[in-house]
Amino acid sequence: MEIRAAIGDFLQYCAVERRLSEHTLQAYACDLADFRTWLAASTLTPEVTTETLKAYLQTMVAERKLAAATVRRRIACLRAFFRRIADQGLLADPFIGWRLTLPRRKRLPRALSRGEVTSLLSRSLESHRNRDRLDSQLAAAVRLMIATGLRVGELCKLRVKDISPDGASLRIHGKGSRDRVAYIADLAFQGELQTLVERRRRVDGSEAPLLINRNGSILKPQSIRTKLHRIAVGAGLARRVTPHMLRHTAATLLIETGVDIRIVQRLLGHSSIATTEIYTHVTDETLRTTLVRANVLKSLGTQ
Repeated sequence: MEIRAAIGDFLQYCAVERRLSEHTLQAYACDLADFRTWLAASTLTPEVTTETLKAYLQTMVAERKLAAATVRRRIACLRAFFRRIADQGLLADPFIGWRLTLPRRKRLPRALSRGEVTSLLSRSLESHRNRDRLDSQLAAAVRLMIATGLRVGELCKLRVKDISPDGASLRIHGKGSRDRVAYIADLAFQGELQTLVERRRRVDGSEAPLLINRNGSILKPQSIRTKLHRIAVGAGLARRVTPHMLRHTAATLLIETGVDIRIVQRLLGHSSIATTEIYTHVTDETLRTTLVRANVLKSLGTQ
């Protein structure tokens, strides 16, 4: 199979059978397009071997000097791509027998402080009270992400039927066809969700999307990103706030409150506990307040 056709087949497989998110599909398409362009520019044939992949890796690292995270993502994409081709019996998997180890840079998640979260929530609620019904949706969206750690794509996929009648729980359609249930602990917010759900059900039925735009269409992730940025600016936050930061914030706040990491793992929909462990870092504010309370020098009587 010509590589262009193989890429098209792989992306279709990821969209239909694996039900990967639009964001992941776009990343796969970008990574595979880069590999295909590199193949066409080289003297190598589309009959890809382990040596072909090693040459591509060498180009990314030594010549193009791509970031380690980009290299890791592209290699992971190619692993999945060639595994699919091998499963179809079209080509031997060139990754078999290649013991590839790439460095992983551990980056702390960018979470908001408690003060920033309070400012953001206050601003979103103020916007809701002063404007229209669509702003009530956005206020609900912000609180949903902070309370449950929803990905923005998962948030936009929510349907009226996914919210329980009492507003206390919601079914989340996660990455890789992994559904999970999240719970809303705040009674006041439960009531607001009930109101939102009932309003949407009366207008468009239980299959309708929970969040819509002014045209009545399903709200897109980019629209939420834009609106969230506007609210953050209005709240006086200095840094750019993204939906994924709210997911990080939800996990960090839960860990700091003492919630077991396996509960957080289940809430976030992580398939591996190793992914969740990044949230066990001690935040700067927690470190500062803990050290102030300890005051080692004072306890030693040196002052």
